Amino acid sequence: MSFKQNLVNARHHFVFLLGLTVAFGIVFKIEQKQFKEDLATALVYSEEIPAPKPRPLTAEEQRWAEIAWRYFQNNTQPTGLVNSVNNYPSTTLWDTSSYLMGLISAQRLGIITETEFSLRLSNALTSLAKLPLYDQQLPNKAYDTRSLSMVNYDNSVNKRGIGWSAIDIGRLLVPFNILAWQYPRYTEQVSRVLSRWDMEPLLQRGLMYGATIDNELNVDETMYVQEGRIGYEEYAAKSLSLMGQDVSQALRYTDFLVFENIDGVDVPTDSRDPDRYKAHNYVVSESYILDGLEFGWDRVSHEFAWRVYQAQQARYERTGMLTSVSEDNIDRPPYFVYNTVFSDGKSWNAVTDDGTDASEFKTLSTKASFGWYALYRDKYSRLLLAEASELFDAQKGWYSGKYEVTEEINKALTANTNGIILESLLYIQEGQLLNVGSNKGPVRLAQKEE
Repeated sequence: MSFKQNLVNARHHFVFLLGLTVAFGIVFKIEQKQFKEDLATALVYSEEIPAPKPRPLTAEEQRWAEIAWRYFQNNTQPTGLVNSVNNYPSTTLWDTSSYLMGLISAQRLGIITETEFSLRLSNALTSLAKLPLYDQQLPNKAYDTRSLSMVNYDNSVNKRGIGWSAIDIGRLLVPFNILAWQYPRYTEQVSRVLSRWDMEPLLQRGLMYGATIDNELNVDETMYVQEGRIGYEEYAAKSLSLMGQDVSQALRYTDFLVFENIDGVDVPTDSRDPDRYKAHNYVVSESYILDGLEFGWDRVSHEFAWRVYQAQQARYERTGMLTSVSEDNIDRPPYFVYNTVFSDGKSWNAVTDDGTDASEFKTLSTKASFGWYALYRDKYSRLLLAEASELFDAQKGWYSGKYEVTEEINKALTANTNGIILESLLYIQEGQLLNVGSNKGPVRLAQKEE
């Protein structure tokens, strides 16, 4: 095929990229102006903390990466999907994303061969293209990794499904974007997955909406609920934006922005009342860490991440308790806890997903400790890494963390913890993981097949 014909065939990519660049430029200027106004009393600016340069992993770091990969070796099902939690045959799109990011990281770090990478990726994409969809529109919130059946959170089969998560879908589009830009040979398989989705009900007026059924009312009617609070909302919107979707409102940091002074640091929080909006406004590490590792922070998320991190360091300096908080699975009831910098009007709040107090389960998060170290590599993050670097089983993978009160290890083993650790170690070696413009252009979300 001639060079001229190649250019003709690629013109829609160039037009899209040009439009995307212009759009982001406009949004950036608007947000810069608003940002300066909102942060007129800013105390600390992240531009004073330069991003560390990529470097080869040490032998010890390479061993840590290999330990993280063992989780996926142990938990891959014949379908090609991976269990969210060790030996528990269920997954969400978020945890499937963690697997795909872990897979990409393992390949780039030389842990697996190109042959294994290709086989695993093709198997996973083939299964994702077969998943039954909630109301024939979008992926369900949870699936059985053995049968691909839609399930409830207890892994019991639910033929209709329980709805979808817009944030989880946005997360899955991160590895899809990486594959589209940097592994174009998989573009057709990614397109096959996306072509079955109907994105219209997820995106409304520039915002992201999840779908759910109110079990308390015992009705089957789907409710559409705006998803995302500061940090997670913008993170998930970025991958949707890269695929040409209108998430203009979801990308705005300032609409519900309120600063809370926590241990002397003005931390960005979300003003939406959980009682009114039926969603908690957790401020945690994970969304900012993933934004930095994968996209490379923009000007606003860079500043906000720095404040969230600084508050955790300040708590350590005040209490002597190493602090690295995020949401995590735990190895005992209630099995999942949000350890937050701020939520529901309280600093250093630890709660379950329904807002029940879970202070006794406050933990140092392994994945957050690795993430903060990868992004900053300063004195405090080295302390976090030193504490977290012993929280593993060499044959099973990395544990989720360490309980503050008892100092016991939180021995929950999950795809998310081990995937983010692999991402963090790859970031140390290569820098940000999603580099738009590498190789071919993006996959555009296709119209749903009739």
